[in-house]
Amino acid sequence: MTDDAAATPTCLARPLPGPHDGGTGCAAARGVDGRPLHAAALKFFWGPMDCGKSTMALQMNYNHARQGRRGLVTTRIDRSLGPRVTTRIGLAHSAVEVTDGLDLRALVRDTWAEGVRIDYLICDEASFYDVAHVEQMAELVDGYDVDVYAFGLATDFRSDLFPAARRLFELADEVARIQVEVLCWCGREGLLNARVVDGRVVREGAQVVIGDTVDTADVRYQVLCRRHYRSGDLGPRA
Repeated sequence: MTDDAAATPTCLARPLPGPHDGGTGCAAARGVDGRPLHAAALKFFWGPMDCGKSTMALQMNYNHARQGRRGLVTTRIDRSLGPRVTTRIGLAHSAVEVTDGLDLRALVRDTWAEGVRIDYLICDEASFYDVAHVEQMAELVDGYDVDVYAFGLATDFRSDLFPAARRLFELADEVARIQVEVLCWCGREGLLNARVVDGRVVREGAQVVIGDTVDTADVRYQVLCRRHYRSGDLGPRA
């Protein structure tokens, strides 16, 4: 083997259709040692409401895009009730709405077929996705060499894991709690998302009910420490 041949990457992955290769592309180019030149990853960033998940999602999209990478932003049940990622500090970005029947792999393939390279996905509100969508995220990473960055809640108003969040904890290459601290009314760290209806914490009902953290909402959510979540104490201003 010549030195030039040794320096030439060898693709060991199965062929997958890329945007310009007419079906002869490679999922992950590899060196002669078999290790991927670019190891894509599935990363899950989680935290309670108000910790800045959507803000971080948009910041990550901006950081990657300004380096020439191309990505797609997806969401489900955003507070705007539309195909957008919105934040409480006023940032917003158009997004693909994830429906029950949407296949994230097909979304990437179709975008490739239009001649647009996809390097990464930003998946906001990922806790509301189906478990099947999480499996598709993992396949995009392993088979298509597409990075996937998922952002969402871990637990619902009953303090139970969302099914998609549970699967992300099981499958993700990296799981990170967002470090923006959210405080309970008492000053302790806020951990859990309480659903509040008619001024009291409710513990029964559908797992997903649209609401916000503003006091005027018919159904609202309030982040509480474990002690006050368990006692249902919303504080002196409740």
